[in-house]
Amino acid sequence: MTGTKRKKKSELWNRMKIPHCEDFKQWSRRRLPILEWALHYNLKENLLPDTVSGIMLAIQQVTQGLAFAILSSVHPVFGLYGSLFPVIIYAIFGMGRHVATGTFALTSLISANAVERLVPLSSQNLTTQTNTSMLGLSDFEMQRIGVAAAVSFLGGVIQVAMYVLQLGSATFLFTEPVISAMTTGAATHVVTSQVKYFLGMKIPYISGPLGFFYIYIYVFENIKSVRLEALLLSLLSTAVLVLVKELNERFKRKIKVVLPVDLVLIIAASFACYYTNMENTYGFGVVGHIPKGIPSPRAPSMSVLSAVVTEAFGVALVGYAASLALAQGSAKKFKYSVDDNQELLAHGLSNVISSFFFCIPSAAAMGRTAGLYSTGAKTQVACLISCIFVLIVIYALGPLLYWLPMCVLASIIVVGLKGMLIQFRDLKKYWNVDKIDWGIWVSTYVFTICFAANVGLLFGVVCTIAIVIGRFSRAKTLSIKNMKEMEFKVKTEMDGETLQQAKIISINKPLVFLNAKKFYADLMNAMQKENASNQPLDDMSKCEQNTLLSSQSNGNCNEEASQPCPNEKCPLILDCSGVTFFDSSGVSVLVEVYMDCKSKNVDVSLSHCTASLIKAMKYCGNLDSETPLFFKSVPAALNNIHSNKNSSKLSDQSEV
Repeated sequence: MTGTKRKKKSELWNRMKIPHCEDFKQWSRRRLPILEWALHYNLKENLLPDTVSGIMLAIQQVTQGLAFAILSSVHPVFGLYGSLFPVIIYAIFGMGRHVATGTFALTSLISANAVERLVPLSSQNLTTQTNTSMLGLSDFEMQRIGVAAAVSFLGGVIQVAMYVLQLGSATFLFTEPVISAMTTGAATHVVTSQVKYFLGMKIPYISGPLGFFYIYIYVFENIKSVRLEALLLSLLSTAVLVLVKELNERFKRKIKVVLPVDLVLIIAASFACYYTNMENTYGFGVVGHIPKGIPSPRAPSMSVLSAVVTEAFGVALVGYAASLALAQGSAKKFKYSVDDNQELLAHGLSNVISSFFFCIPSAAAMGRTAGLYSTGAKTQVACLISCIFVLIVIYALGPLLYWLPMCVLASIIVVGLKGMLIQFRDLKKYWNVDKIDWGIWVSTYVFTICFAANVGLLFGVVCTIAIVIGRFSRAKTLSIKNMKEMEFKVKTEMDGETLQQAKIISINKPLVFLNAKKFYADLMNAMQKENASNQPLDDMSKCEQNTLLSSQSNGNCNEEASQPCPNEKCPLILDCSGVTFFDSSGVSVLVEVYMDCKSKNVDVSLSHCTASLIKAMKYCGNLDSETPLFFKSVPAALNNIHSNKNSSKLSDQSEV
């Protein structure tokens, strides 16, 4: 016995898969996608376009980083950090080779709700106005970034938890109309948040339900306080940005280097503001002091995590949904694959790790990703090169941005959202393709405008699920097979009479609790209609129509069929090839159909059943083991019917 036990243990040990070096390499390549493309990086072909793209991306990262930090209600320097650390982490763990991560308008707007709620502007005077040793910023600014970093940390933890639970496959619920409407609505919110800089007004922070409309009500009530100089500079900056970017897009094939209009505008506006003293003369708001260097890492404020759960979920869902759409779009465009769960891990780690370096929540941005497309980027090397130039700004050029007017920065934000705002054109497509998708787009946009981006996203997902359930439960569950095709396939084995007596019905949908009752009703209605259509109409057709379901009849009654045959069973064949999955309700209704047909003198045969379906039906129903019920194909079921009929004929003749 001892030898037998040892032999069994050795067999079990041999069956256990011992990890080898090759297994570790495969795991590393799955979890560190940078190893997949970096090892095959072509310096001659890819380095130059990646360098050009990286320089252009760095300009966008710096300008949008400053702008989105202000949008997130924190000091602008933290936007520069948010344009550095998340980019590096995503380049290591992310699979989108043409995706530009960093600060993001939607996540910044969501985190601003938590910052303004927990550290409102009114508390600035109550806070001790001493500068901290870290970056030389006030305690008020450090408290604000502490809340924003906590939102980033908790949002990243939620994304990592979704990765552990393998919830990336659930992203099919983020349909194209929902993502399009949510991002368009959020972009509208961002534009609204920049109105105060466009007009040079001081508008109190307004949020909550219908806050979008309250902002414009406040603007119209205080329209006299608009600074004309700020409005003119904003309009001029917007016109220049739109015009130059349109020319760059139109002539991008003819020109080798795209004009960095954002950088030119920032330099020109800063010098103009400095030499004309616009801050004091016209009361322009400027970016202000930008500290040099990167502070040492510090854990985000854990004491506020419970207070920012709502915003953290919004950052996790909205940021991931928008980023995944861009990653999938780039993968489709450049012919490579993207793993949904790996993207969850990449963005989750980008938020968690970056929160220790005073970063606001990050995600992929449509404008920067489109910039990578247009400048010919090949890999994430372009994003890594942009980080070098962001570092140069942090350590050397940051103080020069002191005089940058806020109205110019607002113009850069609004023009950068062009890609999201023009998604209004999708309404025409959805109206012509599917009116329901059009309705989902409009309703999701309205909810996003009235409440917030995360609320609009959740509403769109719930609305999509409800419509799918309604459509699924009402969809056609079965169809009658074309007997001419089946007769051609089995004509060498069947006779015409057998084919006329059998009805083949194909099940088109999976059988679950949503459509089980409808399938039963559809099948019973089909049987009743067939019985009604086979009733004799005149004396020439007095044959007993005891075939419960007959195929395309040619209207002729042969001699055998003209005689009553009350004891003859009429076959029904159910083609289960469409039952890709099922539940207990679906199995129960199939067993119920079998029992009902058996009580009505109808032989039921099931073809193309999976092994799991056969096992489930045998377990749930007391099926007749003597009569064959399951067949590999429809011709096999017809063969069985044919052989049973011939055997019954021989038995009748022997009795005579």
